[in-house]
Amino acid sequence: MEPREKSRAEGQELKNQIVDFCKDKGADLVGFAPAERWDDAEEVPPDFRPRALWPPARTVIVIGLEMPLPIVETTPSVLHRELYRTANRKLDTLAYDLARLLNRMGYASFFFGRDVYASLKALREMPMAAFSHVMAAKYAGLGTIGASHCLLTPEFGPRVRFVSVFTSAMIPTDPMMETDLCIKCELCCLCCPKKALKMREDRVIGDYDKMACLAMAEDLTKRGCYPCGICTKVCPIGKDRMLYKQKGIQKKYLKEAASLATNPDDPEYKSWAHVRKYGITRNSIDRSIEERENGKKEES
Repeated sequence: MEPREKSRAEGQELKNQIVDFCKDKGADLVGFAPAERWDDAEEVPPDFRPRALWPPARTVIVIGLEMPLPIVETTPSVLHRELYRTANRKLDTLAYDLARLLNRMGYASFFFGRDVYASLKALREMPMAAFSHVMAAKYAGLGTIGASHCLLTPEFGPRVRFVSVFTSAMIPTDPMMETDLCIKCELCCLCCPKKALKMREDRVIGDYDKMACLAMAEDLTKRGCYPCGICTKVCPIGKDRMLYKQKGIQKKYLKEAASLATNPDDPEYKSWAHVRKYGITRNSIDRSIEERENGKKEES
C-alpha cells in the first residue's frame, strides 16, 4: 500500500473508532470538519476560527444530542430547563472523554465546552461566544442554518445541542449540506415572544435582535425556567416530528399565546400548561403568556 493510501486508511479507521466511541456514549450525531473550512468560507471572523484558537487544530469533531420534542414543547418550564442542563452536561462529559481518548492515542486534542459564559450579564456586555458550535456543526455537514439562526438537522430540526472537539489528527471529513433545510415558513418569527426574528427576502437567515432575545433569557432565568427555545419548538423541520406523529401542529403553535391568554385552561394545551404550573410561581406563567400576547398585538 502506498504511503498516501496507508495514511488515508489509517485516518478512516480512526474516524470509525471515534464515531463508535461517541455512539456508544450516547451521541445522536457526529460530524467532522477540516479546520481550513473556516478559512475557505470566510463567514466567521478570523479570531473565532479553530486555528486562531489553537494552531495545531486540523480537524474539528462535532457531537450532537437530541432535545426530545415533547419536552421542548412545554417551554417555558422547569422540565425544559432540566433537559437543557442535562444535555449540556452530557455533551461536555462526552467531549472531554473523547479528547482524553485521542490524547492517549497520541493525537493532541481538547474540547471546547458547550456554554462557556459566566452569566447573562457577561453576554449583555459581549454578546458573542468565543467559538460557535452552530457554525462548527454546519461545517461538519450536520445541517444548515435556518431563519432562526439555529442549526437545522434532518433528524431533529433545531432540537439538538452541539459540542466540539479540536484535534491535531488528520481525519477524513464530511461534506457540507448543499441544500438549505429551512423552508422559510416564518413560524420562528411569528411565535417569538420578543419578536427578535424577522424574515429576509434576500436570504434564508433572518435578522436577529440579540438584545431582545437576551432580555427574554434574563427574565426566564430569574423565574428559573430558562431557556426560551420557542423557535426550536415550533420549527417544522426534523424527522423527530414523524416519530411523535403530530398533525396540524403549526396552527396549534400559532394560536397558543392567544388561546391561553383567553382561557388558561384551554384543553388543547392542557398537558403543556400542566407541566408549566409546577416548580415555578403562577405569576411567572401569567407574565410569560401576557408577554407573548402583547408581542402579537404590537406586531399587528
